[in-house]
Amino acid sequence: MSAHILVVDDDEDILRLLGMRLRARGYRVSTAGSAEAALAQLAVDPPRVVVSDVRLPGRDGLALFEEIRATRPALPVILLTAHGTIPDAVDATSRGVFGYLTKPFDSQILLEKIDQALQVSARDEAPSEGGAGEAWMDGIVFRSSRMATLMAEARMVAQSEASVLIRGESGTGKEVLARAIHRASPRAKGPFIAINCGAIPEQLLESELFGHMKGAFTGAASNRGGLFQAANGGTLFLDEIGDMPLALQVKLLRVLQERVVRPVGATRGEPVDVRLLSATHRDLEAAMADGQFREDLYYRLDVVSLTLPRLEERREDIPLLAAHFVQQVAAKYGKPINGFAPDALEALATAAWPGNVRQLYNVVEQSCALTSTPLIPLSLVQRALRAPSMEALTYAEAKQRFERNYLVQLLKLTDGNVADAARIADRNRTEFYRLLQKHDLAPAMFRSSEGAAEV
Repeated sequence: MSAHILVVDDDEDILRLLGMRLRARGYRVSTAGSAEAALAQLAVDPPRVVVSDVRLPGRDGLALFEEIRATRPALPVILLTAHGTIPDAVDATSRGVFGYLTKPFDSQILLEKIDQALQVSARDEAPSEGGAGEAWMDGIVFRSSRMATLMAEARMVAQSEASVLIRGESGTGKEVLARAIHRASPRAKGPFIAINCGAIPEQLLESELFGHMKGAFTGAASNRGGLFQAANGGTLFLDEIGDMPLALQVKLLRVLQERVVRPVGATRGEPVDVRLLSATHRDLEAAMADGQFREDLYYRLDVVSLTLPRLEERREDIPLLAAHFVQQVAAKYGKPINGFAPDALEALATAAWPGNVRQLYNVVEQSCALTSTPLIPLSLVQRALRAPSMEALTYAEAKQRFERNYLVQLLKLTDGNVADAARIADRNRTEFYRLLQKHDLAPAMFRSSEGAAEV
């Protein structure tokens, strides 16, 4: 699929000209006349590169760049201006702008700059059908821009040897993301070994990680390698690293510093070549303040931090995830199940999900096990949820939080159907259209918004 470029300029002639040149090069092009319109477009259909004029109505191009950098740090931004100076360019590039060109600019130079940005963006454009062709993202389904940004960052960091700390609530898919990073890395052909540090008693965890020698302790009848040795040449994933006892934190730090493992009872160490990924649902900064987690180890583990969103923060992914899980479970049980009845799917999309994606899978599996029809009815979903569905927020409540994101969420849930979105928001259609216009949101943007991928 062709790469998606977003062009932002308040000059319609410039938008038309750049659009023609980029489409002739084979790119898919979206345009916006302001920073607000660009942010709305980013929420719906994230591009791989943004090309923006500096002088824009309202917020300027640098302010647009700052907001993009705060939420999508892996997205390259190229700025164009007719008022460029050398200090401006130095300031912009020092803040992280990928490129800075002054008008009138050479089209060939701009095309070369876009090609360079695409090479370093570390994200192939998401396929339109659930991640087909993206083998490294196997098991990860999404359409939300938040997950798209996360996966772009995961793809980028996978190419390095940096240690990654994956944060997120229980059930968000931390191990699934760790496996994806391993598959996208140069170590993909090596082993991937995972261990939950909170599930093994302290007295056994050291031996499990580092191995032991015969006679090192009661029951050690022979030499045994640990998980570091088993992961040699590949990736070791330490889940719930925040639950690791302090005494073992010291030994883990030594292994990371020296790249040498000494089995329990051994007098000499063994060199190991392992890339370390770790995960936690705990607040490690608070644990450090309480003396429960070593600061030096924390900075060794948290070279790059990736945070998985809660399921309620990516509601537009719920229909895709539910459909994906139905396919898996229906095949497992050998039942001819096609999906959910419309009201059942709406209940899933608006439910509270304290258990995140793991809970969604459980609800789907229970519903599949009990259904006797090709479409799973609402009654089975409500039974599996064991709680009433969460009502959609009224507009008055949502306005206090983030009006534009609320509108985006509604249009994603309704696939751009303004009548349904206005009904959920408890507003008449005329007023709802005024709200959309205020935030530069067009229903058509959401009808064409299809995406890929799961957790």
